[in-house]
Amino acid sequence: MQRREFLAGTAAAPAALAAQPAQPTYERRTRGLPRLTIKQVYPILTSAGGRYQWVIVKVVTSEPGLYGIGSASNVHQAFTVAASIEKHMAPFWVGRDADRIDDIWHATNYRNYRRGDTVLNNALSGLDMALWDIKGKRAGMPVYDLLGGKVRDAVPCYGHADGRTMDEVAGNVKGFMDRGFRHVRAQIGGYGGGGMIPPGQGRRVAGGFAGPAFDEEQYVDAIPKLFEHLRVKLGKEVKLIHDVHEHLSASRAVELAKRMEPYRMFFVEDILPPELIQWYRNIKQVTSTPMAMGEIFTNPQEWMTCISERIIDFARCRVSTVGGITPARKIAALCESFGVRTAWQEGGDNDPVNFAAACHLDLSSSAFGIQEENRWPELVHELLPGTPKLPDGYAYVNEAPGLGIDINEEMARKYPMEPPPGREDGFTVRSIDGSLVRP
Repeated sequence: MQRREFLAGTAAAPAALAAQPAQPTYERRTRGLPRLTIKQVYPILTSAGGRYQWVIVKVVTSEPGLYGIGSASNVHQAFTVAASIEKHMAPFWVGRDADRIDDIWHATNYRNYRRGDTVLNNALSGLDMALWDIKGKRAGMPVYDLLGGKVRDAVPCYGHADGRTMDEVAGNVKGFMDRGFRHVRAQIGGYGGGGMIPPGQGRRVAGGFAGPAFDEEQYVDAIPKLFEHLRVKLGKEVKLIHDVHEHLSASRAVELAKRMEPYRMFFVEDILPPELIQWYRNIKQVTSTPMAMGEIFTNPQEWMTCISERIIDFARCRVSTVGGITPARKIAALCESFGVRTAWQEGGDNDPVNFAAACHLDLSSSAFGIQEENRWPELVHELLPGTPKLPDGYAYVNEAPGLGIDINEEMARKYPMEPPPGREDGFTVRSIDGSLVRP
């Protein structure tokens, strides 16, 4: 009897299952959405009412009202990037599936044939960030949720303190500490400060260069004295950072790294130019001073040796300079595997869209180390609503889907971008004999 009941039950099971409504699957849900294509891509150029040279990319999709924005800003080649997007990239992107972010990134990179180009990376970044923004909006999630969700509550940032004297630098560092910053970068007299021979002074070439001249021996003597002063004045609580900006020769870089060890640096940034990264091995052999590197790298492959051999402690880059969120998250994953941390680069010329993208990566990455801060005037918060703020040394992104930031195009047109001056800028310094010092 039991056997007959069992067989009857098994015979009825398929019919009972067929009568039940089909359970929704991920595949069916995604198939239920219409295909999302890129309909239009264009750059928005603005000075943001100041000295900025910002290129914000807007990507419009086939879904009415759905668009995203990304950062393609490049203070040195802004108009070139904009022209590249308009004339070369946009025709290549229009009509493509907006969901296939990684595929579009690689197709664009390989289309250029010669990879690692700064202009291409900036253009790619504008599209890439905008596509992540779109994907987040369509999913109803912030980008950090698409990347795996938060691993921290907010983004710790470091401040920028400068001054003409050591006491003035100490006072400015203290100001950041009082506002809640636990990490502060300290410079004296700007980049090269502490190593600059004043205009007209020193043994000059007759009739030659008369401007401020960089002297690396003087710099290597002055900077450890500055940080000794800061530790005496401020104690050990503050986590100190210094940016060398690649001005040193290899042997002097090794010497400075050794001499900075007593001051317990959070990191020393760009002590060597990218052409000399093999010298980081020498630095690691003689000192525990943490090193940060990568601000002027443009290809993710450039980090492979530095990270895999653990010859740096922090990977530095601007998210928009390496091509957007897609490559940056892979750099972060590589860092996590080898115990290196991220410290995404900002700088005073950078736009809030890039900063927002960096913060979403920071919030979702276990490899996070520290985020360079950026602040903008109130006009920028009106121009780009949703711009992150730093009220207490932490950056906060809002909970809106996507990157959580938008652009007022009409307002942007009121502040058109102007061509930059053709003169040398603050990153280009010269020696006393008039020769350029490599940044």
